[in-house]
Amino acid sequence: MGKSKIGLIARREFNERVRKKSFIITTILTPLLMVGVMVLMVWLMNRENNRDKEILVIDRSGIVAPQLTDEGTLHYRPADRTLDEMRREAPADAYGILLIGEDIMTNPRAAELYTYESSTVDVEQAVSDQIRRIIEDRKLKAYNIENLDTILAEIDSPITLQTKTISETGETKDSSSILSMASAYIFGLLIYMFVFMYGTMVMQGVIEEKSNKVLEVMVSSVRPFELMMGKILGIASVALTQLLIWVAFITIVGGAALNYFAGDMLQAASAMNAGTAMPMEMDPDTMDQAVMLSRLTDVRYMLTLVGGFIVYFIGGYLLYAAMFAAVGSAVDNEKDTQNLQLPITIPLLLAFFVMFNAMKDPNGPLAFWFSLIPFTSPVIMMARLPYGVPGWEVIVSVVLLYLTFIGMVWLAGKIYRVGIFMYGKKPTFKELFKWMKYKY
Repeated sequence: MGKSKIGLIARREFNERVRKKSFIITTILTPLLMVGVMVLMVWLMNRENNRDKEILVIDRSGIVAPQLTDEGTLHYRPADRTLDEMRREAPADAYGILLIGEDIMTNPRAAELYTYESSTVDVEQAVSDQIRRIIEDRKLKAYNIENLDTILAEIDSPITLQTKTISETGETKDSSSILSMASAYIFGLLIYMFVFMYGTMVMQGVIEEKSNKVLEVMVSSVRPFELMMGKILGIASVALTQLLIWVAFITIVGGAALNYFAGDMLQAASAMNAGTAMPMEMDPDTMDQAVMLSRLTDVRYMLTLVGGFIVYFIGGYLLYAAMFAAVGSAVDNEKDTQNLQLPITIPLLLAFFVMFNAMKDPNGPLAFWFSLIPFTSPVIMMARLPYGVPGWEVIVSVVLLYLTFIGMVWLAGKIYRVGIFMYGKKPTFKELFKWMKYKY
């Protein structure tokens, strides 16, 4: 009977939320907004990068300025005024002033760049790299080596490192550290956001029903524990519905975009997955892109990520939703939840920061232990999965996560049973612990 009541409450929560206009709007607009933001960011970056920047050069050494060449959007021209004059009155359309000291050959700090607006790392790197090449070339020529340019051209040997991962069965697979890091960040961040977002949704729902006296009517025919579980599972089904819709949307739109913009590259990636493409047949840049696409089109790899995301999202959500439901039942309004939420949000915030360490060293001790601790494992394990994790670690992590969820539901249920009948008083942590000890 209990299970049927939980299912009934879960269906009520699901039907009530999916029929709201806000659910339909967010489900449709969220992926569109994400795509739009990414397109806008790329457009803005390209627009900014395409803006020409004129740098006026004052070369007191007479060595660097004659050999400076325009690169991309950076354009160099000799200054026709002194530095002090240009500092007092900026020349029209000038981005900045490059001052080269007389001792540039012996003093690496004899180059200064003055800009009329905030400088960027790309500009500073481009300017310093060109000056370095000019100085190095002049120093080499001072040795009077015959055919120096020819020798340098012959010994120039750029290396394109091909990275392969060895599986537990001894099989090798092309890997991409850039793709792994991007996947780790995206999936880890999504887990963090969704667990917090849907967990607080449970808390807000409990507070709203409690303030409207709805719970007093419902508990006359349903036990508080059944009510809490029904609400948690109902909102979980809403979250999964949204996620599945978004996954389908991303798969369809992403596949169409790849076919349109990178059809040939996609064929090369498919050939690599089938083992029919030779790395030597491609240039280095094409090879890197093909490896990334081969991983994205690898069904096993994507199923591991998507499947892991669903498993850890459900486990993480159920664990935190139970705690958020307990907090919601203990207070009368959202303002009173701030202090009680602190013990819940600290593990999530800690997981978010440890995630960056896991991206750099996915098999390190910090990432390993935090991927087993249930309160942080949903975020940290999703940051590790793109790099490859031994199966036993995933199994242990999932088992611990769901066992902790069951224990937390039991404890949260005790708080929930008392809290939903408490009004007009903000409980302390000491009182919450007392509620947990009550026997029913």
